[in-house]
Amino acid sequence: MQSPVVAGVDGSQESLAAAEWAAREAERRGRNLRLFHAWNWHPRPSDGARVDAAQRHLARQVLNQAEDRVRAVCPGVRLEEEQVLGPATTALLRASEHADLLVLGSRGLSGFTGFLVGSVALGTVARAECPVVLVRAGEEASDEHLPAADGSASTDTGYRDVVLGLDVAVPCDEVIEFAFEEARLRRSRLRAVYAWQEPSALGLGPGEISLVDDPGRADEWQGFLSAVLQVWRDKYPDVEVVETVVQEKPSTALVRAASQASLLVVGRRPPGRPAGPRTGPVTHAAIHHVGCPVAVVFHD
Repeated sequence: MQSPVVAGVDGSQESLAAAEWAAREAERRGRNLRLFHAWNWHPRPSDGARVDAAQRHLARQVLNQAEDRVRAVCPGVRLEEEQVLGPATTALLRASEHADLLVLGSRGLSGFTGFLVGSVALGTVARAECPVVLVRAGEEASDEHLPAADGSASTDTGYRDVVLGLDVAVPCDEVIEFAFEEARLRRSRLRAVYAWQEPSALGLGPGEISLVDDPGRADEWQGFLSAVLQVWRDKYPDVEVVETVVQEKPSTALVRAASQASLLVVGRRPPGRPAGPRTGPVTHAAIHHVGCPVAVVFHD
């Protein structure tokens, strides 16, 4: 049985937007959508049964609300539901073990002010082993598509680019494949972005000072990027690829590239210390400051 796309819902506007995005993604992938809700139970001994019943009723309302929203935008999606007792982050991490993709809401205000990412989303992103997509409140189907000829929002036009943030020094197959597959599903372009910075003269050793202001450095990085992507171009011949190499801070380059994207894809390595709500600096910047949905893909 195929793993479902799982959407964590809690009744908030951002989680409802995430459920709608997850429904569209489940249809693109030909997967079931599982609406998932976790609730904590902290009753006093005297009123445990009453609180339990109330919590279950509220959980049912949350799931019903999410189902109504999903049915309105994707009536054909195959729906499952699950509610569990326990801390949300722990429950979501367990759900992610059997998910094709996990989709969560994030308290996004706009592309300018960025995400106000909650502790549940951060803790899940930092430790989940399946890809996690963060979706801001207000995200709609038309936001994934190019505007119509008159500039108005549309779902009848092609998809905006999928943007892949890539480090050519340590390219990761899982992240690259995820981005190519997302572009294939959308029949969109894939824009691969690599940003590099000149090494500081203070950190160079004897004989390495020529690396500073090397006029051929950009061409070298362009060549490396093309070489990394060639095998994936061969595997996905129908995906149009645009390569972008810029001399800039990586987080700044990705935020700008994703401003007109349908999806940004970044990677996350295993934590070097006991797992907590931590991500690398580029991924951290992306999930806090990018307005479009952000996919964080775990890799070794």
